[in-house]
Amino acid sequence: MASFNKVILVGNLTADPELKQTPSGVSVCRFSIAVQRRFGRNEQGQTPADFFNIVAWRQSAEFVARYFTKGRAILVCGQIQNDNWTDQQGVKHYSTSIVADEVTFADSKGGENSAAGGNAAGNQYTPASYGTPAYNSSENNNFEEITSDDNLPF
Repeated sequence: MASFNKVILVGNLTADPELKQTPSGVSVCRFSIAVQRRFGRNEQGQTPADFFNIVAWRQSAEFVARYFTKGRAILVCGQIQNDNWTDQQGVKHYSTSIVADEVTFADSKGGENSAAGGNAAGNQYTPASYGTPAYNSSENNNFEEITSDDNLPF
């Protein structure tokens, strides 16, 4: 049986990322992000959020540590990983985290307003109004009428 483990998240960092090195010199960065739910509001009128622990390795770890701070929007592609361990008192612990394969910016350059819930109005992308396509009724339109399905290329 085939298996598939892929997650894509866009959220905001809840704190500054922590960059460390393993004893062999490999960079590892741990951070958490808040991802707002698409629907629903709580009693205060706020959209609830889910919080995810992320682990990035090597160049991705260094990229996150260098360019991201608390409140900055980030896009993370990775895999869900479950861990469990038993502490010295014999208590079993469980944790779930996302191991990042790819990380990138999810806000405008600079991200000054990402912690406030998005871009400032001046930075938002607004697509041009394309309007209704015009119909060209000229006889020289380079189209050929096909009278039967036998001549179709598919």
